[in-house]
Amino acid sequence: MQRRTLIPTLAALAVLPWYANAQNSTPIRLIVPYAAGGPIDATARILAERVKDVLGPVIIDNKPGAGGNIGADAIAKAAPDGLTIGIAATATHAVNPWLYRKMPYNAATDFAPITQILRVPNVLVVNADTAHRLKINTLADLIAYGKANPGKLNFASGGNGSAGHLAGEMFKAQAGIFAVHIPYNGGNPAQLALLSGQVDFNFDNLSTAAPNIRSGKLKAIAVTTLQRSAALPDVPPMADTLKGFSIDTWWGLVAPAGTPKATIARLNQAFTAALQSPDTHARFANLLAEPVPTTPEAFGAFMEAERAKYAKVVKSSGAQVD
Repeated sequence: MQRRTLIPTLAALAVLPWYANAQNSTPIRLIVPYAAGGPIDATARILAERVKDVLGPVIIDNKPGAGGNIGADAIAKAAPDGLTIGIAATATHAVNPWLYRKMPYNAATDFAPITQILRVPNVLVVNADTAHRLKINTLADLIAYGKANPGKLNFASGGNGSAGHLAGEMFKAQAGIFAVHIPYNGGNPAQLALLSGQVDFNFDNLSTAAPNIRSGKLKAIAVTTLQRSAALPDVPPMADTLKGFSIDTWWGLVAPAGTPKATIARLNQAFTAALQSPDTHARFANLLAEPVPTTPEAFGAFMEAERAKYAKVVKSSGAQVD
């Protein structure tokens, strides 16, 4: 009987180290620069579960603090061996470099992008009673009222330099209106102020605002993505009225700078496959979030563009936290 020799393909050889890792080798540490229990932490855990058969165990390591800077710095300073990766978010990689005078890491050079994970639309919401009283049904109505009544509108945010604050400043600049910013100590107090009528409008994360929109307590005026959101298909984007207006919440995966390109490619392959699975789509839909699997190059270019955008927004807002 003739013996057959099995010759592995180059592609098979290329993944052997990662299948070896899947067989109870050193776990991958995925640093989340925010506390456990939030949406970013939840998505990290969903993905860790999805990739374990390919990459082996992925351990979530929550390192909150300083607006995400503590965890992001831990990613930047880890060994570039593919065994430590982490979450890059709007705050850590686009806003904080301009919001903080002293940064422990360089968002532009200390990281190797892997893939974007998600984007979550923000939505401009008005207190429903206020909208009825002032006859505000559209973004054009809100802008017209603001121009006719300078300084009479106010909006809440979770604090100076928060996503809601910066979205509001972008809106004011592009719409040519003045509205008073009232910062609160976190998103929940800001939402309560809007619900109670202490403020007129705010920019909120869609997943947070949706229950109050559905109950009729808040009126959704516009979403902040360039296209309509599947979660609010009847609500137009702000870009329909203010050309090019786009600001949403996003996060993705990065590794320390210097991580080998082959390692980045393998991580990208595993995580983008997980993002494209129907089960992942269904679970992220509960967060009203849209999976955005990308190439490392595309995610890197996206973060660069976001940093440039927020440099102007933060400067014009005057926000500073240290």
